[in-house]
Amino acid sequence: MSEAIQSTTESSPQETCQTETAGRASGVFGACIELTKPGITKLVTITALVGLLIGGLHYGTTGVTHWIVLIVGCLIGTSMASGGANALNMWYESDLDALMERTKTRPIPSTRLSDRFVLGFGLFMCTAGSGVLWLTMGLMPALIAVFTAISYVLMYTPLKTKTITNTLIGAVPGALPTMIGTAAVAPGTGFEPLLDPIGLMLFILMFVWQMPHFFAIAWMCRVDYEKGGFRMLPSVDESGNHTAAVMIGSSLLMIPVSLLPMKIIPELSGWVTGGTGIVLGLALVWLSIKFARSRTDKAARTVFFGSIIHLPVYMTVFVAEALIRTVL
Repeated sequence: MSEAIQSTTESSPQETCQTETAGRASGVFGACIELTKPGITKLVTITALVGLLIGGLHYGTTGVTHWIVLIVGCLIGTSMASGGANALNMWYESDLDALMERTKTRPIPSTRLSDRFVLGFGLFMCTAGSGVLWLTMGLMPALIAVFTAISYVLMYTPLKTKTITNTLIGAVPGALPTMIGTAAVAPGTGFEPLLDPIGLMLFILMFVWQMPHFFAIAWMCRVDYEKGGFRMLPSVDESGNHTAAVMIGSSLLMIPVSLLPMKIIPELSGWVTGGTGIVLGLALVWLSIKFARSRTDKAARTVFFGSIIHLPVYMTVFVAEALIRTVL
């Protein structure tokens, strides 16, 4: 998931890739919070919760106590596992973070925390978070969290300096948390919940959404990424032709993907959700086209903000319609 979600409050395109100093707390506790990348962790946890709510409503999960255990376990377990994976990412990339303006003041490069401490913190958070998921939601959600952390830290992170396809690979751990929620309530034993159509639908939604979001960031931060040795598409696409094409294509793809709930769970989703997806998708396409015309950081930033608006608005409407249809 995006490493610049927490930059949404900055005031100019250039500042998106400047040092992450805004709102930083002091002391060891504040540095530990920073390790978890709160913006990313919050989004990941919300997507897992959406999967749980939609899946639970579809499969008729009952019992107030059961729901409370599932929701609390999802929130705590997912946030801890995600925060741990982000800390391990900072540990792995600490030498590269020191080279980039945006990341040079992170806990390890700024010597506020030692690399050994960060490694231990990350492993503890991943282990504890997965344990909470296992106890409250079941083995499969815990295994998904473990695989998400492994694929993020040991697959995606090393590839960032080796191939421009790292964005596609990184979108997998970015989309997997939705399945943490659905796997807890989907029928079947063993690995069958992984094939649950609701989980796969939400995975596809999150996977596609990350494309315009990531590439907008990659364009704005291309100079900084080059300093850190990261291989991003804009690094080899100076004209921006391929970057713009990917942003437009993935934004277009968001429209049919947003209509999938109407096909897969029609009892929970109708034209309120579908119409919202169409409007938001068309807006994202328009912003991507504006970027294609100008190739400026400012235009890329509007795509970035558009993606930030798209996902929470769509998911809020999606869940709200599902809840209303269930009650009525």
